[in-house]
Amino acid sequence: MPAITVDDILVLPRLPRPDVTSVQRPVRTVVTANTQREGAGFEVRRPFPSVSLRTADPFILLDEMGPVTYQPYEAKGAPWHPHRGFETVTYMMDGTVEHHDSNGGGGTIAEGDTQWMTAGSGILHDELPAEELVMSGGTFHGIQLWVNLPRAQKMAAPRYQDLRAGELTLVSSHDGGTLVRLIAGSVGGFDGPGSTHTPIAYAHASLTPGGQLETLWPQQFTAMVYVVSGSGTVGPERRPVSAGQLVVLGKGDALMISSDTKQDSRTGDMEVLLLGGQPLREPVVQYGPFVMNTRQEIIDAVEDFQAGRMGRIPAEHLSGRRLGE
Repeated sequence: MPAITVDDILVLPRLPRPDVTSVQRPVRTVVTANTQREGAGFEVRRPFPSVSLRTADPFILLDEMGPVTYQPYEAKGAPWHPHRGFETVTYMMDGTVEHHDSNGGGGTIAEGDTQWMTAGSGILHDELPAEELVMSGGTFHGIQLWVNLPRAQKMAAPRYQDLRAGELTLVSSHDGGTLVRLIAGSVGGFDGPGSTHTPIAYAHASLTPGGQLETLWPQQFTAMVYVVSGSGTVGPERRPVSAGQLVVLGKGDALMISSDTKQDSRTGDMEVLLLGGQPLREPVVQYGPFVMNTRQEIIDAVEDFQAGRMGRIPAEHLSGRRLGE
């Protein structure tokens, strides 16, 4: 981790440095992620939703899976389950996930890849570590982000975007010291490959020890920084942060992150996620894997799932031992 990088960061195009008239976004709050178990028993760090941060409009959930080194036959995944009303964005840093759905689709999410699944009107799927990882063991580390869909698109047809590591837009900070991988949205005039129903920006940045990232950020978007590993400061106040903490920023049109001169991380860098989006400002009613606008829509979702209207598990996945179980 990270899975996609470059030998010489200086050959990359550079993000423009915000000028003196730009307003640096201040730190509103810092949330430390909770640790809990999901799926068949794998551990995640979840900064939201939580007691400290119940809503992050337009996002519903952020889970960091790992980093963990599994012994042979220890790796576990998420068995078959439904979704409706939002999009799941899975970004893998280490390891490989195999995915299947009730429409016969799915695929493999390898290191550096991102899979964008629009659940929309409803789908059943599972997410399992690759057979090789289960049998031989190895390192596993990924991020799953849930992006809410606007009311008008809650019942859109399910779709996928498979973004391979080599498709991400790679840029550097203005001083050439930070590698930024743009997954979706526009940052500093550069666009990521992800196509989104809800306007968002999403990126993974690696700051070298003692480095700094200053960049413009869409003024109408929310802005958050999640520290995957390492330590440093965020905002003009230079608020100290470390791995597993999420920083929620206030209003402005630029953001600033600085890394400590000494880093305790596998890569030797401070690894952060930058994320934000256009708030939907619509009612949110959630019941597990269903995210809708009203209680009646949740009841409808449960009934549709029970009646098989979100699809059925393909026959080849109904029997036999599931990997990791």
